[in-house]
Amino acid sequence: MLPHTQENHQTVIVLIVARELVEEFLGQLEGQGYQADRLELPLLDQLQATAITEDGAWIYPQAQEGKTTALVAWWYGGVLQNLDLLTLPAVPQASSLKEQLLQMAWAGEMEGWLKAAPRWHLVADATTAAQWEPVLREGMEQPIARTAPLPAPELAASTANRAAHSDPRASLLPLEFATRYQQQFVDRLWMRGLLAVAAIYLLGVAVYGVALGVATFRTRAVEKAVADRGASFTNAVQSKLRYQVLKERQELKFAALECWNLTARHLPDSATLETMDFIGGKKLTLRGSAPADQLKELYDFESKLRKETSTNGDLVFDSTRGEHVNYTVQGGNVRWNFSLELNRAEIE
Repeated sequence: MLPHTQENHQTVIVLIVARELVEEFLGQLEGQGYQADRLELPLLDQLQATAITEDGAWIYPQAQEGKTTALVAWWYGGVLQNLDLLTLPAVPQASSLKEQLLQMAWAGEMEGWLKAAPRWHLVADATTAAQWEPVLREGMEQPIARTAPLPAPELAASTANRAAHSDPRASLLPLEFATRYQQQFVDRLWMRGLLAVAAIYLLGVAVYGVALGVATFRTRAVEKAVADRGASFTNAVQSKLRYQVLKERQELKFAALECWNLTARHLPDSATLETMDFIGGKKLTLRGSAPADQLKELYDFESKLRKETSTNGDLVFDSTRGEHVNYTVQGGNVRWNFSLELNRAEIE
């Protein structure tokens, strides 16, 4: 849309392209792996960016596939009155160029907007102007004013800015193509997401496999070490058990000797010891006889044994366990017995 000098008028450029050409062009883009969301003609933005200072014709040449085309914009009274397209050979010729431009001018005279001889303006870079300007000057026999076009980066920015602020429906891209491209884009996002999840999963499995392999290797190494040391460990256990048995026997032997020593030392002279049993390595049972009037000495005998201490100061016998003196009178004598328990820890 271009401005107009009258308030109730508006200049609108409508671009119509054959559908098969659009589809062919989209096919070429798809072959290059590109999917367009809009189709625009940058030449229209070049036209809009050109500063119009007087009445005349502005020519925008372009080279395309072995032929040369040019857009001719006719400005009169500050209004874009007409747009025409020149089609020329690859090398423009003055006669052909003059013929097409004069036909456009006659059409303007008939429509009434061409009221004075046009001034000719060439919008082209130095290379293109060097090819077109002599041909125009020869054909039209008039001076040619050259205007530099917008550089390609600025032209692309101008087109992008216009496309961003225009109605998305105002595009040469068919609606079904836009819908298909959007669906393909969404499908690609899904597929990439799934592939990313699968890649993360496979990475996790790989890390788990490596960790499991390392753990298995360490486990087998430990099992091998245990197997290698199994025989020596068994021998060590057996040696420990033999040592404990021998140690227990030695302790029991010394305990029995200690009991015999204490009994012999404290046994009253009037009493007779008939049996001394050392049961289970802990319990000492004494039996004998004595005159009936010597019972007090038997009680003293038991009491002295219970109070005996070892070299480290501990009681030899447990003072709370065992049986006290029992006796049976038989004429002038008594038969006595009592038992004591050694004060020693259980042997595991």
